[in-house]
Amino acid sequence: MSLLHLQNVVKRLGSDKPAGKESSETERSFSLRIPTFTLSKGSEMVIVGESGSGKTTLLHLIAGIITPDEGSIMLNGTDIATLSEAKRDRFRAAHVGCVYQTFNLLQGLTARENVLAATMFSGKKDNAEERSMMLLARLGLKEKMHRRPRELSIGEQQRVAVARALVNAPALVLADEPTASVDARNARTVIDTMRELAHDEGTSILVITHDAAVQAMFPTSVAIGDIVQR
Repeated sequence: MSLLHLQNVVKRLGSDKPAGKESSETERSFSLRIPTFTLSKGSEMVIVGESGSGKTTLLHLIAGIITPDEGSIMLNGTDIATLSEAKRDRFRAAHVGCVYQTFNLLQGLTARENVLAATMFSGKKDNAEERSMMLLARLGLKEKMHRRPRELSIGEQQRVAVARALVNAPALVLADEPTASVDARNARTVIDTMRELAHDEGTSILVITHDAAVQAMFPTSVAIGDIVQR
């Protein structure tokens, strides 16, 4: 059964510019097209491609951060392309966990509080404290969950970001170059733990990367050129 299905999606560069700000001629002539793309429930996939190939745009479309100009994006039974920005934000908080290469941790909060913050946006507050502590412990941060990001190493901050992405038990985890800021040993730890936790809960994982080592960690890989037409 499919968790995610994109059909006849078209995204024109510059179409999300604020009102009154015109796109350049280059931007108006650029478009990204996705005839069809499907991800099954509980599956793991890595999409590989060089910088500028459309990987991040694809991820932002799936997350509902940006919307397509044409086509449908069915995620967990909902066409998110038809939702308002506010509804997309709420849907993403409840159904999608995101891991970014820049982490986006709140510097004034502890590791535990950063993870808990995700439950406030989703409304999934039942057992939130217990779950956040369990995830941080499984990620090797039991003794450091009360430290702020600046008191953690880069690898530890990335693990906090993974815990935050998983705390709401999302249907889908999206990871954008999740190991770009960590060394090879920490990269393996981050990916292995993320896969293990997701597998335990039937969560699907979609990773984008240009790193062949990350590609080798996943059972299925697809070239961005096989999904996106430009």
